[in-house]
Amino acid sequence: MAASTELTKLTAREAVRLLDLGEVTPLELIDAAAARIAEVEPAVNALPTLCLDRAREAAKTLTERAGKGEPGWLAGLPVAIKDLMDVKGVRTTYASPIYADHVPDSSHPLVEKIEERGGLVIAKSNTPEFGAGGNTYNEVFGKTRNPWNTSLTPGGSSGGAAVALATGEVWLAHGSDHGGSLRGPAAHTSVVGLRPSPGRVTRGTVNNLFSPSSVEGPMARNVPDIALFLDTMAGQCPRDPMSRPAPDRSFVGTVDAALADKKAWWPKRVAFSADLGGIAPISKAVRGVIGDAVRNFEKLGIPVEEACPEMGGIGEAFQILRAMIFVVNHGERLKTHRDRIKQDIIWNTEKGLALSPEEIAWAERERAAFYRRVADFFETYDLLLLPVTVLPPYDVDKTRIDGVDGVKFDNYIAASMTTSSITLTACPSLSLPAGFTDDGRPVGIQVVGKPHDDAGLLAAAALLEDLTGLAGKLPIDPRPGEPID
Repeated sequence: MAASTELTKLTAREAVRLLDLGEVTPLELIDAAAARIAEVEPAVNALPTLCLDRAREAAKTLTERAGKGEPGWLAGLPVAIKDLMDVKGVRTTYASPIYADHVPDSSHPLVEKIEERGGLVIAKSNTPEFGAGGNTYNEVFGKTRNPWNTSLTPGGSSGGAAVALATGEVWLAHGSDHGGSLRGPAAHTSVVGLRPSPGRVTRGTVNNLFSPSSVEGPMARNVPDIALFLDTMAGQCPRDPMSRPAPDRSFVGTVDAALADKKAWWPKRVAFSADLGGIAPISKAVRGVIGDAVRNFEKLGIPVEEACPEMGGIGEAFQILRAMIFVVNHGERLKTHRDRIKQDIIWNTEKGLALSPEEIAWAERERAAFYRRVADFFETYDLLLLPVTVLPPYDVDKTRIDGVDGVKFDNYIAASMTTSSITLTACPSLSLPAGFTDDGRPVGIQVVGKPHDDAGLLAAAALLEDLTGLAGKLPIDPRPGEPID
């Protein structure tokens, strides 16, 4: 048996290959993960709820799983599920004191699919209350810390998932994204987070089933592993009216083909915007790292042009549409548990309740017009590159970003303009490690693909990742440091 420290350093695809060959067993990987969790959790608080015995029991039935041999087969690989998603028999709190003792009697359809395809759920990852917020903390489990500097935040809301990957606690982690919750934490921890196209991955049991704004998706330490986990997750689900079949060619197959014949897969024309045409304030530290990353494409001889779609009023439209989703999700809860819900959620829900029909209609028209402009934009460009976050990781005790370089934000959502605007394009987008600031803080670059082209996005991201070599820096041991604003 390989030493547990060596097993946790494997990529997900390497681990699955060894599982398929019988050179390592699921139980050995569970034990390796458990040892690593015990080692690093006191410093980071990424996986507050463990279900190791449940995973060990599930490992015994792997040969009977329906998904064996299909794209995305995980063969007994341990994974983490965000604590917003039900796992049968496992404490699932949604990071809310209202549900602090909640244990569901059934799993979400996506968890069922992951388990059918050989994934072993070993833990629930930490998240802000009901997933709302850019810093991962809550009253049930407390704050999650960034392993690159434990005085800093990993971002939110998939912060626990990102930290678990960066420290080697798990090989793959599930997350979700509305305004940037897969992309932001990935950027802050130097992992990869993919926001798939709406409908690519089932959302199963949510109340806003017909909204394209929120998605479920994969996080990993590199792009080939992201492709593997997307293959696991993808496919039509009878409980999700927006879901669609998995592609004929697996995402792993596409990424492998791109890496094998790079020139055939190079994008022909790439757009870059440091600030969405001047409407998003971005710190100098982030701009510097992103600029260096963009030059990697230029090294390949690919034209990179300063351009982005005309944004119009999409920032305001996002806030209106998000507020309506909060009414769907929390309107009734405010009537019964207002005193146990954090203020940001109350504010966002009440914003939705106060909207007029005219405001909602305007936001829907603005979203549609924006999408048409985006579709036209991608007739010219293959990719759009831009920052993921407006700041590098900041003090873990700060609950929100108040402003950037003298520009003040009047609410917590305003700091997510670089990701929330891309949410409303309905295009697949991915946070890829771009490098580090002078003081050692990770920065991610956002790579946005054409509408519905998750495969093309992953292929391009794999080529860019191959140039940077940053994936090889993980996993890391948590590093103490001083707070940085």
